[in-house]
Amino acid sequence: MSSHHTFSIGPRSIGNSQPCLIIAEIAQAHDGSLGGAHAYIDAVADAGAEAVKFQTHIADAESTPQERFRVPGFPQDETRYAYWKRMEFSDEQWSGLASHARDKGLIFLSTPFSVAAVELLERLDVPAWKIGSGEVNNLPMLETIARTGKPVLLSSGLSTWAELDQAVAIVRAENAPVATFQCTSSYPCPAQELGLNVLDEMRRRYDCPVGLSDHSGNIFASMAAASLGADLIELHTVFSRECFGPDVTSSVTTDELKQVVEGIRFIQTALLHPVEKDNAAASRIELKRLFGKSMIAARDLISGHKLAMNDIELKKPGTGIPAKRLGEFVGRTVRRNYAQGEFFEEHDFE
Repeated sequence: MSSHHTFSIGPRSIGNSQPCLIIAEIAQAHDGSLGGAHAYIDAVADAGAEAVKFQTHIADAESTPQERFRVPGFPQDETRYAYWKRMEFSDEQWSGLASHARDKGLIFLSTPFSVAAVELLERLDVPAWKIGSGEVNNLPMLETIARTGKPVLLSSGLSTWAELDQAVAIVRAENAPVATFQCTSSYPCPAQELGLNVLDEMRRRYDCPVGLSDHSGNIFASMAAASLGADLIELHTVFSRECFGPDVTSSVTTDELKQVVEGIRFIQTALLHPVEKDNAAASRIELKRLFGKSMIAARDLISGHKLAMNDIELKKPGTGIPAKRLGEFVGRTVRRNYAQGEFFEEHDFE
């Protein structure tokens, strides 16, 4: 089900029946705490995610004091600009986070929201670029990113097909690999708005690896996408539903992330190993005999008796004449005496 167009993010191949890459999206769940951000790296690595993703905000480069809050409730931040300012880390701090992630065996990713953020992340040598839904139409930034030649992962939660077509074309014009994510910008996203059907539409339209950027806040959406052949899954992650922040309701907990990882790996193992039904049955012939039913004498019978339906019982094991052949023997004559409970033998019939 996966695209034949593959690329690599660091050591990891994406697409063409490769295992689904599971990205734990931390975003601003750290609420501006550097220690919290480091703790999330440890937690998602322990849960089995392969990549951790943050968001790199530089307030002066992306916002103004006129920007409104998407979700109210930040008493310490008078403006959205002030919130982004509080979310900032220095170059050195970002470098520490990237090193920590790599030390834990994670692919380190972060979504840029300005060209300045792109330049910061390029200095950290991120292996790929994740473009948030609100930045798909930021064509100058997208062109800057595409020119790096690194894979570009496009979210589509706010894009029309025409806008996504344009973004894909910009990336491909620079010969950079591309993947597209079905995404619904609802927080949390209800089942009827997930758009799982779009995964296959994207695969046909762009012939590239596809993924789900999940805001459902549960474990089911990601597993469903994996069963439909998604090459990448990104899902918001928090320590607990008691955490503070605008994305808590659209996130899974770190414990749930572990369930998602286990579930997706189980599903993908099944998908990558198709079963031939006849061969599967043939390899279990002993179980078939154990569980099957055989024709058995329901009472004592004498030689020359013409077998009637009420002379036969069907019981385990299936080592005698199979139950499915009962119709062949009703009306036939037995050549010898049978005791009740004895298995019929095919050569004992006229």
